[in-house]
Amino acid sequence: MELAYYSDYAVRLVNTEEPARNKDSLTTVESVRALFGANAQAARRAADADVTRFRSVRGRLRAVFEAADGGDETLAVDLLNSLLLEFPVSPQISGHDTRDEDGKPDWHMHLADHPSNATAGFAAIAAMGLAFHLTSHGVDRLGLCEAAPCRNAYLDTSTNRSRRYCSDRCATRANVAAYRARKRLETERPGDTRRTADTAQPSSARTDR
Repeated sequence: MELAYYSDYAVRLVNTEEPARNKDSLTTVESVRALFGANAQAARRAADADVTRFRSVRGRLRAVFEAADGGDETLAVDLLNSLLLEFPVSPQISGHDTRDEDGKPDWHMHLADHPSNATAGFAAIAAMGLAFHLTSHGVDRLGLCEAAPCRNAYLDTSTNRSRRYCSDRCATRANVAAYRARKRLETERPGDTRRTADTAQPSSARTDR
C-alpha cells in the first residue's frame, strides 16, 4: 500500500464533523469502525471509549488543516509533529500482491502500527499519511473548503494548486452564489444612479433660482 493512501484517513476523520452546521456523525462505535474502510481487523479493536478519543484526535487534525489553510506553515508542521510523536508507526516493506505468473511480490512500503487501542492505530497512520502528503506536495496542499458554511478538509492534488472546494457540489454551490451576487449588484446599480440624479436635481434647481 502506498504511503499517500494513508493521508485520506486524516481527511475522513476531520470531515465527520461540520462545526458551522453543528453536525457530528462520529457518535457511535459503528461510526468509528466505518472510518477504517476495508481494514476490518483494525476496526474490530474499536470500543465505546474510542468515540471520545477519536473526537480528540479529530480536533487536533483539524487544527493542522486550519493552520495550513491560514498560511501558518510552521504551526501546521508543529501540530502534526506532536501527533507523530504521540502515535508512532513502523514503516515496513510489504508484498501482499503479486505482479507476474511466477508470483513475484509487488514490494511496497506499509505502515505497521502497534496500538494500545483503535484510536492510537488510526491516529498513527492518519498522521503519517498526512505528513507524507505535506512533505511531498507542500503545506499549501492542505485546505479547508471555501464554500461556507462547509469548511470540510481536502488534499489539493491539482496540477496548478488551484483547488478551493472539498467537492464538485460545493464548487457548484459557490459559483451559483457568486453569480447571484453579481446579478444583484447589476440590478441595484441602475437604481443607485437614478437616486443620485434625483438627489442632485433639487440642488441644481436652487442654484438656478
